[in-house]
Amino acid sequence: MFTRSIDDVEKVEWGNGTSQRVLTAKDNMGFAVAHTVVRKGTSSPLEYRNHLEACYCIGGSGTVWNADRTERFDITPGVIYVLDKHDPHHLEASDDEDLVLVSIFNPPITGDEKHVLTEDGFSAY
Repeated sequence: MFTRSIDDVEKVEWGNGTSQRVLTAKDNMGFAVAHTVVRKGTSSPLEYRNHLEACYCIGGSGTVWNADRTERFDITPGVIYVLDKHDPHHLEASDDEDLVLVSIFNPPITGDEKHVLTEDGFSAY
C-alpha cells in the first residue's frame, strides 16, 4: 500500500493544460491515473493510439466532440467520458472556467508523454 499526492509529482504541460501523473506504469498497477486540467477557452485535438482512456470530471465544465464534430458530449462534474476505441476527439474547456478531470489510462502511460498540438491533425501517443 502507498499514497502519493499531486504535490509530489511533476506538472507536465501538454499544450492547453497540465497533467499530473499520480500513478504510472512503474507502479505496476496495470493502469495509470492523472489529474488533468484543461485551460478555459481552449480546444485540443487529441488521440490515444496506444491507450484506452476514461476521464471523470471533478470540476469545471467543457465539451468533448468526436473527430468530425458530429457528436457532442457536455462534460460537468460527475460525468465520465470514455474513449473505448482509441477515438480521436476534440476536448474543449468552457470559456469561463478550467475543466478538471481524473484521467485513467490502460495500458498505463509512463508519465513523460506530452501532446504536441498543431494545426494539421490530432496529437497522439
